Amino acid sequence: MEKSLFYRQTWVEIDLSAVGRNYRTLKKALPEGTKMMVAVKANAYGHGIVEVSRKLVACGADYLGVACLDEALTLRKNLIHVPILNLGAFLKSDAAALIDNDVTATVTDYPMALELNKVAGALKKKAKIHVKIDTGMGRLGVWHSEADDFILKLCALPHLSIEGLYTHFPSADTDEAFTRSQITMFCALVTKLEIKGVKIPLKHSANTMALVGYKDAHFNLVRPGLAIYGLHPTEALIGKVDLAPVLSFKTRIVYLKNVAKGRSISYGRTHITKNDTVIATLPVGYGDGYNRLLSNKGRVLVNGEFCPVVGVVCMDQTMIDVGHLKSVRLEDEVVLAGTQKDKIIRIEELAHLCHTIPYEVVCWISPRVPRVYIDKE
Repeated sequence: MEKSLFYRQTWVEIDLSAVGRNYRTLKKALPEGTKMMVAVKANAYGHGIVEVSRKLVACGADYLGVACLDEALTLRKNLIHVPILNLGAFLKSDAAALIDNDVTATVTDYPMALELNKVAGALKKKAKIHVKIDTGMGRLGVWHSEADDFILKLCALPHLSIEGLYTHFPSADTDEAFTRSQITMFCALVTKLEIKGVKIPLKHSANTMALVGYKDAHFNLVRPGLAIYGLHPTEALIGKVDLAPVLSFKTRIVYLKNVAKGRSISYGRTHITKNDTVIATLPVGYGDGYNRLLSNKGRVLVNGEFCPVVGVVCMDQTMIDVGHLKSVRLEDEVVLAGTQKDKIIRIEELAHLCHTIPYEVVCWISPRVPRVYIDKE
């Protein structure tokens, strides 16, 4: 969307050239021939599933990963034809749409595999599947020690094509010993299957953290998410991995008020001015994804200087103290996350202040905030 096509004074800028740069950075870290599946679920982590996916396809992404069938159908309707894996579970009512739209299904139990096989047979097609293995996530998946027998049963279903086998790490950023035990379990399963004559083409387990930190988890397909968007799963990686931030969250000053010492700001009167100052009102709030937990803690950039958030963040508005600035005017651009002049506010900083993870911060940003796409490549 171009900036001239909307009236809101709050928007997000998505730098697609940074997506391309991050993709190439991660690709260079892989052994030759290793494929890459990029997670574009949750509207590409709030960045825009269609636009980001088109960029990734142009960069050579082998696969896209989504969380549900609707996300996959959005991509197909926008003429994105690369392989798509539905990482989530599916129901009987989804089977025909999965097969008709050439969406690869995740299989985790035999009754759903039977249903997929039956529908594929009726359509005179083969359903492509990846089998999810539970090595300790405790979510979707067949327990690893039972998976070889399960997969042998799947091999007997004539209308299924087992294209991939995968697992997921719950704590690659915090528990190396457990993660390595998962890798061992997964490798043992692959070996057992091969001894029994079952060779599954694609094996994958590496999310962003495992791609960076566990080379023995790469197998022949990796599936990064967060790093593609220039974000880090742990603050310890900032500066150690050459990632370019993709998303900037911006707004403008819409009101300026001279405020005397001792006056209260916003709901609950949680901020009382300590001096005569100037308070600027921004047309952004928790209804846009600027979290209420940033009340009296967050900071923004105005004219290249940090300005504190004062008072409680409202649904549609946030107040900042600009009394220390040499010059400030209506419509001055304000950076909530991103770079202005030589200073930066990282998404990771907002996550830290809100006691959460970067994934959640970018997913918070509401659909009512327009996305503006920039691509300098």
